[in-house]
Amino acid sequence: MKNIFKDLRSKDHKRYLGGLDVFRYIGPGLLVTVGFIDPGNWASNFAAGSEFGYSLLWVVTLSTIMLIVLQHNVAHLGIVTGLCLSEAATRYTPKWVSRPILGTAVLASISTSLAEILGGAIALEMLLDIPIIWGAVLTTVFVSIMLFTNSYKKIERSIIAFVSVIGLSFIYELFLVDIDWPMAIEGWVTPSIPKGSMLIIMSVLGAVVMPHNLFLHSEVIQSHEYNKQDDASIKKVLKYELFDTLFSMIVGWAINSAMILLAAATFFKSGIQVEELQQAKSLLEPLLGSNAAIVFALALLMAGISSTITSGMAAGSIFAGIFGESYHIKDSHSQVGVILSLGIALLLIFFIGDPFKGLIISQMVLSIQLPFTVFLQVGLTSSRKVMGDYVNSRWSTFVLYAIAAIVTVLNIMLLFS
Repeated sequence: MKNIFKDLRSKDHKRYLGGLDVFRYIGPGLLVTVGFIDPGNWASNFAAGSEFGYSLLWVVTLSTIMLIVLQHNVAHLGIVTGLCLSEAATRYTPKWVSRPILGTAVLASISTSLAEILGGAIALEMLLDIPIIWGAVLTTVFVSIMLFTNSYKKIERSIIAFVSVIGLSFIYELFLVDIDWPMAIEGWVTPSIPKGSMLIIMSVLGAVVMPHNLFLHSEVIQSHEYNKQDDASIKKVLKYELFDTLFSMIVGWAINSAMILLAAATFFKSGIQVEELQQAKSLLEPLLGSNAAIVFALALLMAGISSTITSGMAAGSIFAGIFGESYHIKDSHSQVGVILSLGIALLLIFFIGDPFKGLIISQMVLSIQLPFTVFLQVGLTSSRKVMGDYVNSRWSTFVLYAIAAIVTVLNIMLLFS
């Protein structure tokens, strides 16, 4: 994702002066938000709404609060040190600590890629009646070509814009269907764990707070090379980064919530349980009518492609960081990371009998890995050796460790369930 921001590095800093400064710093957070509209996320949200109605909306609220805190914290690491999370872990922690955690982070990226490739394959089946396996192969090959040739630069903004429009369409449709708003408000703020819901809860959590996005955000932020500026410039960037993160994550919360609300109002109300992603096309019918299936499939394909690109890049960043390097597709370590993520994900798809269930489980895997990444991140950003004067306050450290503890407890509950 460095290409989106590379022009910023060569422009005069004076350009950022003025009342519209904040808009020049929006971007990294929005890239993370695009991950909220990926196929795995769609599956988790539709399953939550269709099976449990409004009762799991609190998971989106909790996950988004966690995400704001974590993304803001990891962005600080990139801005202050000029290192991505993986590089910082390699430089400042013993190998017996960093290597296992970074290894599981690569596995989480593989799980993400699996979901994104599956989403693209399902879309191709809807559009062209291509079997899932061959659709997965075509999606993987296409994304690999774009990554290794950097040609994705030419279309990524169009993809992000298109997928974002579909996400916003879900929000708009809230005004076209009969939502039980009192129950929705209660669901947003009242934690409940209905019988048999732990798998879906952890899937929604993993779909929102994605470990690979923490690594990717720190990579994107540090590519600005803000750390080479003086303290005043760093403080300015930190201030605007918070706005970027808050704005982007709230948009993501709204889109996630809208998906669950629509699924609850459409499927749960009718007693229909979503068992395949193709069913969700009916959610767009109030807005798009007979064109809903085609538009849904196109959006799913775009979401799958854009998210597979980011998960591949995240894996490249993590793997390169193990060797103390930043992500660059021409670097051999970055290439190996990308190949591992996409290649193993594609291989696993050959053994998946139920694509929708595969999407749900892939997101659950992300939540299982999440505590390891969070504990690593908090340890680094709470170290004065790493962060200097920008080290976490005691309150920030407490909140961050509390988040890691909450996710750990939820994982234990999932294990027992």
